[in-house]
Amino acid sequence: MQTENATSNDTDLLIIGSGAAGLTLALRSADKARVTVLSKGDLREGATFYAQGGIAAVLDETDSIESHVEDTLTAGVGLCHREVVEHTVAHSAEAVRWLVAQGVPFTTRAGTQSSKSSSSPTANDLSSLHLTQEGGHSHRRIIHATDATGKAVFEALQQQAAKHPNIRLLESCTAVDLITQSPPDSTTKRCVGVYVLNQESGRVETIRARFVALATGGASKAYLYTTNPDGASGDGIAMAWRAGCRVANMEFNQFHPTCLYHPHAKSFLITEALRGEGATLELPDGTRFMPQFDKREELAPRDVVARAIDHEMKRLGCDCVFLNISHKDPTFIKDHFPTIYERCLSFGIDITTDRIPVVPAAHYTCGGVMVNTRGETDIENLYAIGETCFSGLHGANRMASNSLLECFVIAFGAAQSIIEKIDRTPLVEQLAEWDESQVTDSDDEVLVSHDWDEIRRFMWDFVGIVRTTKRLQRAESRIRLLREEIRDYYIRHKVSNDNLELRNLALVAELIITSALQRKESRGLHFTLDYPEMNDEAVDTILAPPR
Repeated sequence: MQTENATSNDTDLLIIGSGAAGLTLALRSADKARVTVLSKGDLREGATFYAQGGIAAVLDETDSIESHVEDTLTAGVGLCHREVVEHTVAHSAEAVRWLVAQGVPFTTRAGTQSSKSSSSPTANDLSSLHLTQEGGHSHRRIIHATDATGKAVFEALQQQAAKHPNIRLLESCTAVDLITQSPPDSTTKRCVGVYVLNQESGRVETIRARFVALATGGASKAYLYTTNPDGASGDGIAMAWRAGCRVANMEFNQFHPTCLYHPHAKSFLITEALRGEGATLELPDGTRFMPQFDKREELAPRDVVARAIDHEMKRLGCDCVFLNISHKDPTFIKDHFPTIYERCLSFGIDITTDRIPVVPAAHYTCGGVMVNTRGETDIENLYAIGETCFSGLHGANRMASNSLLECFVIAFGAAQSIIEKIDRTPLVEQLAEWDESQVTDSDDEVLVSHDWDEIRRFMWDFVGIVRTTKRLQRAESRIRLLREEIRDYYIRHKVSNDNLELRNLALVAELIITSALQRKESRGLHFTLDYPEMNDEAVDTILAPPR
């Protein structure tokens, strides 16, 4: 089915977000349900399309589920939920088999992508897939499609979704808010639809749905420097909070250690797989520094590497450090990292001979909307999957390539839950239409861009890789004032994509700051100079909306 640009009022399952998690849920549910997938921009403009690394899964006979579980628990610094980790890892091979069946062209041991190779894997035999290694993993267990895994996964799933008769893909549609109801004599809420801004018409339309799934990604756009696309403004987390869902561990924002440092690169990620294949981190004078910080050196977990880089940059007053893979064979580099090779070359950097200038950048939101392994939230018939959710998998630091795995496994569980309940879940008869009779067109859009810029700058300065209580309190004071301004602006003016994103971003920024102030220790991705030690007991930071 072709993508469309107009909304319809009825659907069984409305999925907000068109990345790996959203498309997986759509495909796993569509044989039993009418599915509508919303994208607020082009379908490709999500984090999945830009993901380079791969998917962690236990496929090699020398590896084991127990080893993958223990590596994840170690990286999560005591905050991972063991039962969730075990569930996710146990389903990793199933997820890869399903992706192969969807036509994802993973790289094989022969060095080619599977769609072009005579040794293509089948869903029942994955032995021909090439496995690489990334930080925190004790084995080679990363399945990939050269260095553009996200693009390969997205394109395969999008092609399958586009031709499924029960799936509609709608672009340029921004979710405004969830619609909930409480049955008579009950305090339990259920989600029954969504208000959606049709960007082409400028109208807010009402969509009724038996089930709604939030698959909007994370909130790394809250930071000035990020690897994420422009749409990563925490929309799903903000909508769920306003509707009454709890969130957890919002203070754990992962900063990817190696983002290309170039004035025209705009947040181009340099995959961790380079370090997995032997790339070293160096100071401007060529000295390696990771051995001084961790015995795992360049393959230490991301929080360790990012803090080490941040420390060295501040110590030396330098703008960046360097990633060096030039000691490897040029053919090997070009074959394994063609996307990075071409992108860097476009900026005059030949990675077969030159070092790559890199800096840390906000990359992944480890916290989110609280869910179980079936993606079920505090509100009946509302699901959260992918980076929007907090399942308990990542703990205080996400291990490389576990994020895409979580997208698939939690989406599998959500699809099963929806299929089990669909026959006994009717559409509501009628929903109130959006009322904009008391608002006007904005005549001062510059305020939106100024507020957006201010939030991202003070989040980077005060709520970044290294924190203090004083910095967090300054951020808290500023975000409260800004949220009042943004709330007033929102109430008085017609909604637009920009002011909806700003509203959501400001809310999520406040949740991050509040969570960070509550954690009186340093653990994983949350490092504060005022509490440099780790507490004996690991406890999640759980926030509940006011009733």
